[in-house]
Amino acid sequence: MRPDEVLDTLQRAGFEAWYVGGCVRDTLLGRPIHDWDVTTSAMPEQVLALFPRTVPTGLPHGTVTVLSDSGPVEVTTYRADGDYHDGRHPDGVRFVRSLREDTARRDFTVNAMAMDQRGNIRDFYGGRADLAAGILRCVGAPERRFREDALRMLRACRFAAQLGFAIEPETWAALLRCAPLCKQLSRERITEEVTKTIRSPSPQWAAAMIRCGLLTSCCLTGSNDLSQLSVLPPTAEARWAGFGLLVPELDFSAFRLPAKLVKLCRMARAHWPAPEERLGWKRLLAAEGEEAARLLATLAQTDAVDEIIASGDCVSLKTLAVSGRDFPLLRGPALGQMLHALLGHVLQCPADNNRETLLELSKKLESPS
Repeated sequence: MRPDEVLDTLQRAGFEAWYVGGCVRDTLLGRPIHDWDVTTSAMPEQVLALFPRTVPTGLPHGTVTVLSDSGPVEVTTYRADGDYHDGRHPDGVRFVRSLREDTARRDFTVNAMAMDQRGNIRDFYGGRADLAAGILRCVGAPERRFREDALRMLRACRFAAQLGFAIEPETWAALLRCAPLCKQLSRERITEEVTKTIRSPSPQWAAAMIRCGLLTSCCLTGSNDLSQLSVLPPTAEARWAGFGLLVPELDFSAFRLPAKLVKLCRMARAHWPAPEERLGWKRLLAAEGEEAARLLATLAQTDAVDEIIASGDCVSLKTLAVSGRDFPLLRGPALGQMLHALLGHVLQCPADNNRETLLELSKKLESPS
């Protein structure tokens, strides 16, 4: 729900207040909005005084999080950024008195529009026209914008992927010139942008990131075709695993991915190409578990795993008709070897998954002669 009460409170107190950034862009595009950001002429201490529930999120940068009935809202005082010496953050900020000055510091024209609670738009840099044309253009000189914050280059590709936009030629040329600056970025921020890109409707923009040199710090260079990713479900697991199959030199540890996701992606790579026979899928389920097998089936675009699970066939020790209690004389590795040998037999002969048959078979396995 749109937190109009935050704008109402600020305006009743005599301050200017506007929605700004991505929430305005997505409102105009009819896209879902997850976060509402507000910019205001009120100073941070005045925002704190106006609202009973707040979090001083970033007071030096003018940001207060207001805990409204509609959810948390970041309220930031009109500001201009100082110089950037680390290629990511301004050395400092100064508070300004006009909306025009505040929006001048933003990355792209489509993110530099402001809107009031009645839907009136303030657009100083042609963002609405660029939105209608499907163009990403920097606010001001693009090379300056990218040298201020190298993450903006990755964000340009990510927005192009998510919105289906083209990057304006001068902005693109500046991106190519400034690409080496991305080496300064943290792996966490790079990973976040790449993840959003490959999960978008146009994941091939990740190939553009590689080709332009934006991901050299993650040891990725050259040309790759990632268009096939778009046929996979837009989950992190499917898209990252598919990314790894299409780009063999991708080292998952070069990104800051969750350990479980890395394990799944490496499993998918290790078992690719996927099994062609039903028995192969059953063996995969037994060895790697249902989650991993389902991921590989997604990559192979087959319902083999769903069919096996629905059939009720035994594919794990949990559903084997015997357990360790049936072999009181066996211990440790010997017990494990017996159970896995029986499971291997049942994978091939599912009708034999009953206690009597497996106990009889175990006697033969104990005395192969």
